[in-house]
Amino acid sequence: MVRSRIQIKKIENIAARQVTFSKRRRGLFKKAQELSTLCDAQIGLIVFSSTGKLHNFSTTRMSQIIQRYMPHTNNLDHQLDASLQPQPEDCAILCKEVAEKNRELRQMKGEGLEELGIEELAKLEKKIERSCARVRHMKDVKCEKLITGLKQKGCKLAQHNKRLKEKMSEVAEVHTLENQSSSSSSKHSSYLQNYNAKLDTSLKLA
Repeated sequence: MVRSRIQIKKIENIAARQVTFSKRRRGLFKKAQELSTLCDAQIGLIVFSSTGKLHNFSTTRMSQIIQRYMPHTNNLDHQLDASLQPQPEDCAILCKEVAEKNRELRQMKGEGLEELGIEELAKLEKKIERSCARVRHMKDVKCEKLITGLKQKGCKLAQHNKRLKEKMSEVAEVHTLENQSSSSSSKHSSYLQNYNAKLDTSLKLA
């Protein structure tokens, strides 16, 4: 059965982190002891845990290894500073590349073309045509997206207007029914008044 590779990242669980630290630390010290035995090397290891506890291992006295290491610290610092400083060859290459890119940029803008030959001008023309083709393609894509978005907005607005018209027609129908109901009720009340008046007259005559 193939063992799955453990992903190297910080262990969030504190208990699991301490267990792993103890196991890995013992393994590291064991490998250092084996290297010292096999190759007759002087080895000193200093490890600080996440809690700040010091752990160290040395094949001889740690003070002797530190005293032997101290004279080499200046050389290490000088080597580190020298590796961080840019080399003259690298600066020259970078300056040449920057000058070449600036020249190409001026030529793309139509400047400094007098120094070019026919073949170079033809290559520049093809390069500009390819660039223009890419620009036109991107412009077409953007326009298509814009048109599609406007069409979708137009459809949404049309549906919204349709719903508004339907609501307005419903409101108009309700008003019409209310007017009809009020007119019929007024006719009925006037009929009742006329009837009552005639009835009173008949009673008086009787």
